[in-house]
Amino acid sequence: MASNRKIKVKKILVIRFSSIGDIVLTSPVVRCLHEQLGAEVHFLSKKRFASMLDHNPHISKRFYLEDSLSEVVSLLKKENYDAVIDLHHNLRTLRVKTALGKPNFSFPKLNLQKWLLVNMRINKLPKQHIVDRYFNAAEPLGVKNDGRGLDFFIPKKDEVDVGALGLRANEYVAFAIGGQFATKKMPEAKIIDLCKRINTKIVLLGGPEDAATAKHIVEQCANTINACGAFTLNQSASLVKQAKLMISHDTGLMHIAAAFQKKIVSVWGNTVPDFGMTPYYGSNPVEQLQAQVLGLSCRPCSKIGYQKCPKGHFRCMLDQDEQAIAEWVKSRS
Repeated sequence: MASNRKIKVKKILVIRFSSIGDIVLTSPVVRCLHEQLGAEVHFLSKKRFASMLDHNPHISKRFYLEDSLSEVVSLLKKENYDAVIDLHHNLRTLRVKTALGKPNFSFPKLNLQKWLLVNMRINKLPKQHIVDRYFNAAEPLGVKNDGRGLDFFIPKKDEVDVGALGLRANEYVAFAIGGQFATKKMPEAKIIDLCKRINTKIVLLGGPEDAATAKHIVEQCANTINACGAFTLNQSASLVKQAKLMISHDTGLMHIAAAFQKKIVSVWGNTVPDFGMTPYYGSNPVEQLQAQVLGLSCRPCSKIGYQKCPKGHFRCMLDQDEQAIAEWVKSRS
């Protein structure tokens, strides 16, 4: 952080390069910068996340990194920002901030504390959500968390008619079956068993890489619909928005569901809620269930994930209690 002195700003650059969930979690800071300061807010991210940012009314201008960071920096220099809010805080963002030479503010990443938890099982992490840590970066500008939670804006063209899928809004469950790493996902057999225990329609959401798994689930579970890879991110968000509630691994769609104030079952494998990335509702009381296998000495084994369990037993997912999850869902759907 460049300074703790409150400065007056009219134009601000916010930086977050990735990923889906992390960008959604920046939305309260963007909103509050815009509304509380009346500032023009610009956002720097990667091109593949453009659809998430292009329709946010609190962002005046967007810059997307494709190949050359130098080219993007040359464009940013022309904007003459009053301040930079760095919500990624890595070497690449340091290059951007150094090149711009403007007052800049970042958030505490707590990498040491995360390393201690993963490697030594010593938990020194604060009981603070990452959204509130993001707000630490905006605090020197006089910005406060308004408590309204997350934002996600879907353009009208991407609103999905659920009737065409044989569904009714608010009468089905959305289930995000994917995850960036295998150790963040329930095995296919566990998902099938869970879906069979839920006596309502379930829409399976994920990317093209999840379509084959979803196909196998649909073959075994008559109450499921395979939407994996068939919809864009915004269209998938529309399906989440119209769902009664959400089941999700530790993924970006979980945070999108929280933006729509949905009840959520978040299923945790190798990662843990202590990292501060749970569903975030601001000051609104919304029911959620954090499904995790407690008491495993190997957990968390990573702050991100692996393609297979490093211990070989994968108990953090294989021991998940799908009956308890199903009962929670059925009592609320």
